[in-house]
Amino acid sequence: MLFHRSTFRKPWRRLAATLTAVTLGVGLLAACGSDSEEGTSDKAPAAAGGAFPVTVEHAFGSTKIDKAPERVVTVGYTDDQAVLAFGIKPVGMVDQYPNPAGESPDINTQWPWVKDKWGDARPEVVMKNGDAGPNYEKIAALRPDLIIAVYSEIDEAAYGKLSKIAPTVGRTKGEKDLFSAPWQDNAVHIAKALGKEDEGTELVKGIQDKLDAAREANPEFGKETAVAVSWYKDSISAFTTTDVRGRLLTGIGYKGATQIDEVAGGQFSTELSPERVDLIDVDRIFVINDKADTEALKKFELFNNLSAVKDGKVSYLLDSEGPAVGAALSQGTLLSLPYAIDELVKSAGR
Repeated sequence: MLFHRSTFRKPWRRLAATLTAVTLGVGLLAACGSDSEEGTSDKAPAAAGGAFPVTVEHAFGSTKIDKAPERVVTVGYTDDQAVLAFGIKPVGMVDQYPNPAGESPDINTQWPWVKDKWGDARPEVVMKNGDAGPNYEKIAALRPDLIIAVYSEIDEAAYGKLSKIAPTVGRTKGEKDLFSAPWQDNAVHIAKALGKEDEGTELVKGIQDKLDAAREANPEFGKETAVAVSWYKDSISAFTTTDVRGRLLTGIGYKGATQIDEVAGGQFSTELSPERVDLIDVDRIFVINDKADTEALKKFELFNNLSAVKDGKVSYLLDSEGPAVGAALSQGTLLSLPYAIDELVKSAGR
């Protein structure tokens, strides 16, 4: 499973639990340009359209975007999907899940909820999950007219470098801890940068309506506390209520395991020592892992002793394998959420 957000470079910052983070550095772009079709083409992609100019306030200040962007680069882990939701194909993106060796095209363009949106486009990878930061030379070579760095851990220095390349929009101003902003806020924030704030608000409303409907149709969820976890390096990692996975559980009606938030100390998840596995001794557990890690977790005695496990109230959700429900939950985007919500509710009813 792949815990994105620089996978454990900073006490384990985000994506799912696909956990085997890729730490290979991205090579410098050759002077002749990129290998990708989208990255090297002199023909600019379709412009974003929408209302311009717009000024977007964000964590690093404000950015004015004078006209509809034609070449967008995303350096947030899931920002590419937010941009795709508005019919715009980024020319550069983060490789969130490591691609299986020797396989093509990139798995991150092949999820069921994005495949049709990408079509034949092959964006340049400007950062891999686990890299210390984006490859600025690659980004500059792509000649972007807008850089989106919202679901990202870039700091002030990185923002300054990106801003010298093109207008850059950082994470929301109200995000206190990295990756803690509600998915709704991130979606509308990116929509505004694309001149499509009204459209973004409508898309968010549609997904919120879907969450509300799921909660109303399953009132029994509200009587239980639930938590999402993953198995990583021989221990259990639990996701907080401010992480997108935790927000989805409470979104469909479950009560959140807030004690995990206290232990996590502002991180989106926390690795539990054997003495603290009791923190996930709750009514319902959702496990996000691929097969090998799931099997390892099932052999962990402390996990098997939990009440939810004994009562058969554990949902095992494959991350990047098979239907990739875990990836859809962990990405938490305008494109992945409708599928994620349906599958989450279905798994809870088993």
